[in-house]
Parts: sequence; structure tokens; C-alpha cells
Amino acid sequence: MRLTRRQLLGSAGAAALTAAGAYELVDRLTSAPERPPARSLPPEQHLLDGTALVVDNGVEVVVPPLHHRMVTAELNVEARVSDLRDAQGALDETLRKLERRFPATPAGLGVTVAWGLPYFRRYVPRLADRYLPLDRRASREKLKPVRALVDAIRFPSDPRETILERNDVAILLRSDVLAHLDEAADALFEDLDLFKSTSIRKGFAGGGFAGGKSLPKRMAVAAGVPGADLIPDRAELFLGFTSTQKAGLGPPRIANLETLGLTDGGRDGYFRQGTHMHLSHIAEDLEAWYINFDFGERVATAFRPGLNVADGTMTVRQDAKDAASAADNESDYRRRERIGHSASIQTASRLQADVVGSDGTRYTKGTAIPHRADFNTLDNPFSWSATPERDGMSSDPAAGVHFVVFNPTSDDFHRNRLAMDGVLPDGTRLEFTPRARGQGFNSVLRTTHRQNFLVPPRRHRSFPLVELIA
Repeated sequence: MRLTRRQLLGSAGAAALTAAGAYELVDRLTSAPERPPARSLPPEQHLLDGTALVVDNGVEVVVPPLHHRMVTAELNVEARVSDLRDAQGALDETLRKLERRFPATPAGLGVTVAWGLPYFRRYVPRLADRYLPLDRRASREKLKPVRALVDAIRFPSDPRETILERNDVAILLRSDVLAHLDEAADALFEDLDLFKSTSIRKGFAGGGFAGGKSLPKRMAVAAGVPGADLIPDRAELFLGFTSTQKAGLGPPRIANLETLGLTDGGRDGYFRQGTHMHLSHIAEDLEAWYINFDFGERVATAFRPGLNVADGTMTVRQDAKDAASAADNESDYRRRERIGHSASIQTASRLQADVVGSDGTRYTKGTAIPHRADFNTLDNPFSWSATPERDGMSSDPAAGVHFVVFNPTSDDFHRNRLAMDGVLPDGTRLEFTPRARGQGFNSVLRTTHRQNFLVPPRRHRSFPLVELIA
């Protein structure tokens, strides 16, 4: 049943659909799955323990947390050593209190604190020059030092209007329980006086693996998003296909800065067991996707042209042995003037040879590298913004995704995203008009905001490098 605007918002009345009331509907439409118990707290703050697995169409699928919230901010702290050290201690104690209260699982609370280049440049510039890890591969190819964290860029298929953001910090909160996110947000952004929030981004995830309509479909239909009725009933995401296949997500620690040898983790290994995070908001045109592309073309677009998939299948196998090469993509382009989203990205997001990681773990050819933590949203583009005119805020709900992904370095993410535009890591360039129909998902997606961040290890997540100031 489609809810009215008033029913959807509840007590929020005439408030915008992107207000908190819209996401409270999640708990009325679904319940959290059974989760395995927590183990020990990992040194990596981007890893979430206790996730559940289901099998769909013979494929293992990771069931993500129901509720997600990303808060970006500038710092409300003077660049004085005493103020920075006080702030470091206060944030660290708050994070430790949250960990004591909630296990770091979907049933409890996942907190990931990521720092942008504006923080390092303004507050700890000299230490950043010495301690930020170098990207060995990018430095070798560009014949100059390239850091693991660099500024975000616009890609060939991005609109000119895509905003490259300049936030000091971004904090990702994940849980099956909305009240846990609220409590953490209050502790971090209300009780502490360290941050000036610039945006709040909310959303949800959850497929219809247990039967019945999935959460994204029910949320989109309830909100009256154009094209919502066309979303398949069991779709994990608005665009239909399952994206959290276990084989399509990097195994634990592969996205660490040091694991694949792309960096040494910085001077003295300060940032070892940390990673890189890319954050963007992407608007999705559901009507264009479901009306203009039949099921076969959606498969070709999402995965690879010529793939034989039974009509209505949502979970399509993407094992290591299924990874496409640059030659495969070039062949698809020459024969069909089309590349698939997964196939193109796999030239950069999958290992091209067997690798032994820095911890001795053996990773086989075709293993995925990125950890994805993206989630669907009704934000347009954010739930709240400190600069609504600049950010193009609207009270009308819209289908979108807050894209969050962990890669070993900025350059590694850039390689993945360029491959999506037909710029492959071996130098192959498949010429497309930007956002052409044959260019994967790009014809129905529009990126509004982008920024890169560094995620320190848990031990250095609070104001990294401040304790080293002389």
C-alpha cells in the first residue's frame, strides 16, 4: 500500500521527506536479520564484524546493516596545540564510550571516522608531509611522489556541476537499530563542540531475500518516487541487481593501505591498518532505467554484454573466475558498442594476478579489492545541508545512492571509476560520448558531490598526528 505524504512523515507533518521521519519508516516496513555474535574489536575501524550471509540463486550474499548515516563536517577547533590535544582526547573518549556501549556489529553500532585533506593541510601540514603514505604504484607511473590521499577529481562522465567537496571529516554510522545511530550522532555532534556539520546523509539497505518486497522498493513506493513501481520486488537496491555478493566485495583487510603493497602505511607505519574512503552522492533515474532498458539490456549494462541470465534474476554470479579483462571489454566495445558496469570496473577492482599480502594471506587472481558500504537514499541530495543552495537541496524525495567505498588509495579508486568510463588501467581507451547508453550505468546516473578521505586505524582515528606535534 502506498502511504500518503502525511503518513510517511508521521509527526514531521509538512517537513521535507528527507527529514528523519522518512527513515523511521524503515523499522515499520522490515526487521533486522539474525546476526552472528561479535568477536574481538579489529584494529581497522572500517571493518564491521557480525555481518550475516544468505544464499540467493546459489550465490553467497552479505546482508548489510539496515540503517546508514554519514555526517560531514568542518572542525570547530582552533589550530593551537593545546586545543587540538584537548579535542583529540575528547573525541577519543567519546568513541571509546560508544564502543563500550555497543558492539561493533550491525546489531550494535559501526563508527568509521575519515579525515579529508583540508584537515591535514590546515591543522598538521608538516606532519602530514612526513607521515601521509605514498602511493608506490601511482608515484612510479607518474614519476613523482603521489600520496595515498589526493583530491577528488571529476571523471569524463561526471557533469560539470559535480561538486568536489572540502570537508575536514566524515563520520559513517551503521546499525540495524536507528536509535543507536541517533545516540551516536548526539554524542558526537551535540555533546561535543568539535564539529560544524556541513551535511547529513541518511539511507537504508536490504533486499527481499527472505521473501516479500524488499526495503528499497517499499520505501521508494511509499515516498512516491517516479519509477518506484517498476523496481523488482526482491531488489536489494533501487536499480535492481544484488551488489553485496561476498565474492564481489574485498575480503577483510585487502583494502588496507599496506596489504597489497601499494603503500607502506606511512612513516613508522602510523597509518597501517587504515584505508582510503571515497564518498559521493549519485542521483538515479529509475524511469529511464526500467522503461528504456528491457531486462536483457539491464543485464548487459550492469554486468557484461552477452551474459545469459534468466529473466527476473536479481543475483548474478560474479566470482573471481568471472572477472572480465581489458581484452574482454575491448571485444564487447568493438562488437556491440557497449561495456558492462561490472566488467569494465573489474579491470581495476579485481587482482590481475595472484598476490601474497603483507600479512601472508594469499589472494588469488580475480579477487575483489574494494569494500563497498554504499546505501540507497531518498535524500535530494542530502537529508540536511549547511549550504542548501550550493548543494541543490530539494524537499522532494528522489532515488539515489550515497556511495561509500574503501580502496587502498585515492589513485586505486580513480582507476576503478575511470574504467567505468572506458579508460582502462592498461592504457586502453574505449571512446564514448559522456553518459552514452553503451557506457554502463552512466546514462542513468548523475553524481552531484565527491570527496576522498583517509581512514586511520582505530588507534589513530581521533585527530590523527596531533599527538606528534612538537
